[in-house]
Amino acid sequence: MAAEPQKRKIEEADAVVPLGPKPPKAYKNGDFLNSHNARLIRVMCELQEPGQRLDAHSAENIVMFFGSARAKPKAQYEEALSKAEANVAAHPEDAGAKAALERIKKQAFLVPLFDVTTELARRLTEWSKSRALEGKASYAVGTGAGPGMMEAANKGAYLANGPSVGFGISLPFEDRLNPYVTPELGFEFHYFFTRKFWMCYKCMGLVVAPGGLGTCDELFELMTLMQTGKIKRKLPVILIGKKFWKACINWEAFVEYGMISEGDASQLIFVDTAEEAFEALTRGILAVEDAEKSNPPSPKLKAAKAALNGNLEDGANKAGA
Repeated sequence: MAAEPQKRKIEEADAVVPLGPKPPKAYKNGDFLNSHNARLIRVMCELQEPGQRLDAHSAENIVMFFGSARAKPKAQYEEALSKAEANVAAHPEDAGAKAALERIKKQAFLVPLFDVTTELARRLTEWSKSRALEGKASYAVGTGAGPGMMEAANKGAYLANGPSVGFGISLPFEDRLNPYVTPELGFEFHYFFTRKFWMCYKCMGLVVAPGGLGTCDELFELMTLMQTGKIKRKLPVILIGKKFWKACINWEAFVEYGMISEGDASQLIFVDTAEEAFEALTRGILAVEDAEKSNPPSPKLKAAKAALNGNLEDGANKAGA
């Protein structure tokens, strides 16, 4: 008789077997994907996903605009200046407040160049849209997606109802991309080098407004890639603000000391107005198109690019699988 209760206990235990574990798949494991061990996977995502999205929205040719994040349109500049003056008036002994006011005063020259940048981006976008109607290659405005001159360029494309690409970077003092970036063409990178890759990969022209170390870094990066043949096209390089660029960098000295060739220096086009910039930029783009017609890419290169695009499309189609 004693065996009966024991048998019932065993049967009851078997009847309440717990469910087995259901762990997440590795590619859905957030803790792993954000870990040190998954860094290369995150890098690969930043190299692959932007290309798929750009191709999906036919953003094949991009004219990159660089420039200071500190630039402001007239109304914002005057407001910032008034606040800085009021701060000095309220704290006349504050050296930091005085320095901030002086710095803002020095940036007054950026105000008209902000408008030049916006107008150039607007004209470029309208020109591109008219070409697209004729079945010709179109060109999208691209920036680093931040404030200042980047916002000015994205705004110009926005005003012309055209695509506006933003290659953003996660920074503690910039919470989101500027409001004129086309949402589908807005990216936020974690790694600077993957961001730079995409700024260069589809670049068909370069416009650089006055800026600081970051702007100069981006300018010299593109120039170096052309000088070394990594970018084989002779892209137009437009520098907005003749006085600024010729005062800050002695380009002729580079040539005189044998550090760059006359050809490297001569590719730089200095302008002050949107009219000058638009004429030089479109002339340079058309020259690149003519050069590519005369020297089309090799069949091997075309096949490799087609294969890459095919892989990106297949990956997008299988994403839900």
